[in-house]
Amino acid sequence: MHSRPSLATIALLLGLVALTSSAPAATMAPFTPPGGLGMDSIPVYAPMSEFDFQSLNLALNQEWIELDLFHHGLAQFSVEEFEAAGLDAEDRFLIQYMAEQELGHATALMNMLGPSAAKPCKYIYPFTDVRSFVDFCQKLTRFGESGVYGFLEHLDSRAAANILLQSITTEARQQMIFRQFEGLFPMPEWFVPSITQSMAWTLLSPFLQHCPSENPRIEWQLFPPLTVTNNPTPNQENLSPGISNNVTALSFPGRELLLSWGSPGKVTGYDGRYTTNTTAGRAHFVGWISQLNNITYTPLTNVIGSRGRTIQPGGNIFGNGTAPVINGTMYLVITDAEVFVTPANISMLNPHIVAGPAVYQSG
Repeated sequence: MHSRPSLATIALLLGLVALTSSAPAATMAPFTPPGGLGMDSIPVYAPMSEFDFQSLNLALNQEWIELDLFHHGLAQFSVEEFEAAGLDAEDRFLIQYMAEQELGHATALMNMLGPSAAKPCKYIYPFTDVRSFVDFCQKLTRFGESGVYGFLEHLDSRAAANILLQSITTEARQQMIFRQFEGLFPMPEWFVPSITQSMAWTLLSPFLQHCPSENPRIEWQLFPPLTVTNNPTPNQENLSPGISNNVTALSFPGRELLLSWGSPGKVTGYDGRYTTNTTAGRAHFVGWISQLNNITYTPLTNVIGSRGRTIQPGGNIFGNGTAPVINGTMYLVITDAEVFVTPANISMLNPHIVAGPAVYQSG
């Protein structure tokens, strides 16, 4: 079990009033209807279970890479390169300010996790120019956002969840800004999907190269990787940065996707300390995690070894033509069964995942 800071220490670190054993019990405010969780108790801004610790530990690793990523991109590319991509000094300042936001988010999580909180790692990035840097930023902030949505309501510490909620709402705005920097429609979805901690860790792990030996081990499952070899890309559209752009989709129903995936038991993760794992059976379906998370499944066809194909489905949210189910920056998984899950129980999908998720840039 990891060491936890005291309640009084947590209160002081977060700038809250220090709590003592003699503090009076909280009472319900006037005109407050009965019900609600934690309404009449003293909040504890710290993990209250190993589930809490490991969830917040994963979130902290996500915040650290975002902090490094924003600084790295600003340092790697010249002013001329940014301006050739349509991003001026004010835009670069906004990226710098987003890095400062990440420092604040990481500090809050460190304070909640205490002495055993993870330290920054050394990272490896897949981009080679400003446009691919911005595209990677919007994908990374999206799965960081979705990863928190997946566990936020399940934390035992409701107070810690409240602090994390305040940070993740900022990250959601960052994701939208990076879409604007790409020239994409800023928010093509009605609902942002949630993913599990294991899905988020699977997406994050390839970019962590080396971490301090004292960092807590990330205990979530690492699924075999999934790749969409013909993933749509905003760079194909010759778009320019803007507040909004009438490019609401990069893909379409009926589009054939080419998929490839890895095998379980492969050494992966930072410093070769992890291995991929699956408890699923044979690959039969592709699950599309998008919008309200009532997952849409399509058959996995033409399977040869660890390659296959599927067809992008159609459909709209609540039958409304302005909200396709498949849109935005979303996720694909390969499964052994068509498992019905919703945002509140999406972790029930984990035992059935053969590979994935992959980020699918559908809109």
